[in-house]
Amino acid sequence: MLMHIAVEKKAKPGLSFVDYVTHLADNGYVPPDGKTWVDYIRKRGNEANHQIVLMERVDAVALVGFVEMLLRFIYELPSIVPPINESPESASTTP
Repeated sequence: MLMHIAVEKKAKPGLSFVDYVTHLADNGYVPPDGKTWVDYIRKRGNEANHQIVLMERVDAVALVGFVEMLLRFIYELPSIVPPINESPESASTTP
């Protein structure tokens, strides 16, 4: 999923998983204090891509939580607040 999001956000197709995660972080799609999460995703995601090993439940839950947060940060939150040049009265009140 992170690879698809990164390509949608102008990363080149065909890069490595780590490159896609780095692209999202370097281009402001990860919250400022999310560096620790990005490093965690890089490490765990890269391991999962190179080994056929079941991930521990705690790691899987953490990764899904990060992806959920990232999806909200990239897609949901921007639609809640109107653009700066739009007055609150003219913005839709439906999130």
